[in-house]
Amino acid sequence: MKKKRDLKKLQCTVCKRFNYYVYKSRGAKEKKLAMKKFCKWCKKHTNHKEAKV
Repeated sequence: MKKKRDLKKLQCTVCKRFNYYVYKSRGAKEKKLAMKKFCKWCKKHTNHKEAKV
């Protein structure tokens, strides 16, 4: 059985640590996911970008 979604990591752009995991649709061939989330090591809201698991 094929998976319909891929597991991706969200990496903090400041400290480069992986803080969150998200599922992304396999059919989506768009740009990499980027969002503002809280980083527990930086102790502030920073931009997080998608990285492959």
